[in-house]
Amino acid sequence: MGSRKKTAVKKIAVVGIIIGAGAMALAQSPWDDIKRKIQGMKPGTSVNQLSNDKVVAGLKQALQISTGNAVAATGHVDGFFKNEAIKILLPEKLRSAAKALRMVGMGGQVDALEVGMNRAAEQATPQAKQIFLRAVTNMSFADAKGILTGGDTAATEYFRKQSSAELTTAFAPIVHKSMENVGVVKQYNQIMKNPVASAVANDRNFSLDNYVVGKTMDGLFYMLGEEEKKIRKDPAAQVTSLLKEVFGAAAKEKQPK
Repeated sequence: MGSRKKTAVKKIAVVGIIIGAGAMALAQSPWDDIKRKIQGMKPGTSVNQLSNDKVVAGLKQALQISTGNAVAATGHVDGFFKNEAIKILLPEKLRSAAKALRMVGMGGQVDALEVGMNRAAEQATPQAKQIFLRAVTNMSFADAKGILTGGDTAATEYFRKQSSAELTTAFAPIVHKSMENVGVVKQYNQIMKNPVASAVANDRNFSLDNYVVGKTMDGLFYMLGEEEKKIRKDPAAQVTSLLKEVFGAAAKEKQPK
């Protein structure tokens, strides 16, 4: 009985800390309000008291939308190439030699290589949609709660952890085939024959396929992070009633009355 009393006292103390912190911080962020507004709860309510079903359903719907948008934004012609934030540039060592290569008449090959790498990424990213959806389906309440209480890109980091290995496996053959189809492999091999590019040619650990796959994933996760930020903060991105309820509560509360 003594042990049970001690446990009960500890629980009361924890709840007291949560309530006190909530009262002092008021509405520190939209997510603080979301935690208590999902079911009309009072300030200071513990995250553990939220409806598991509502939290998971809201987060899954948000992630289905944000991953779909990220894939749609990248998986088309110029989705990478004309987006300066994620455009795949020449490998760093080759980039430093690009000016010299242009001076010896290889500017066309250099440009074609850069375009081709981006085309390969654009063709690979649509494969990410089903991989992301599987990760969402497998999400537990603990995962959802961690995302809900995490930072602006907590969901993106969840996907990076859960999906990176599967994405690498899925992207690798698509990237390689695409680069062959658009002539990237041929262009790269021609460039590597030039002495100016010897710094890259002599690096036996460098793989063009691995480089493009890695940059493709970096770009995809960057766009996913941007979509996540929108759904967390922008009411216009909350396109369903459930998302409005889960993510829009704080914005509505702050509107002038």
